[in-house]
Amino acid sequence: MKRVLFSAAAAAVALTLLAGCASDPLAEQYSAGTTKNYISGEGTISEYKVADRGEPVVFEGETDSGEPVSSADYAGQVLVLNFWYAGCPPCRVEAPELEEVNQAFAGQDVAFLGVNVRDQAAQSLSFAQTLGVTYPSVMDADDGNLLLAFAGKVAPNAVPTTLVIDREGRVAARFLGAIDGPSSLRTIINDTLAEGD
Repeated sequence: MKRVLFSAAAAAVALTLLAGCASDPLAEQYSAGTTKNYISGEGTISEYKVADRGEPVVFEGETDSGEPVSSADYAGQVLVLNFWYAGCPPCRVEAPELEEVNQAFAGQDVAFLGVNVRDQAAQSLSFAQTLGVTYPSVMDADDGNLLLAFAGKVAPNAVPTTLVIDREGRVAARFLGAIDGPSSLRTIINDTLAEGD
């Protein structure tokens, strides 16, 4: 009798665990075996209270035009980091919207920086020219330094992912997947700017 009850309980636990896995959209995309070659986020926006942001994230890299860049270059500014690559359809859709927000904050303490996770410089520059993106992108495909810098903190687990970094270099918000139009990003940037007032 005990063995039957134990088996039934084990089966119930296994079914519960499997049901939990099945409801994870990222896991479903991975297990689907499609050929789209990326895991897209579900559009979740996460905002982090100032007290919960932890230490500043330190990074360095080189842009697609060969210029060195580091987190120190953005000290005292709100930084919008967008993780992308040219073959990612949602990245192409959101690029003009990101540029729109970039232009809206021109002349303020806000900077935009792309992080290209798969391409080489020529592809990155061509993407920017074709879609009218004026901010630079760090080339991260070869060493993954920027991805690693955010691992264990607020990881960019999908492509695209956009992070809003506060004036102290800490992650204030994460858009997991493409931004849903420019208004939410604009609001979060304004809120993050206002923290310094």
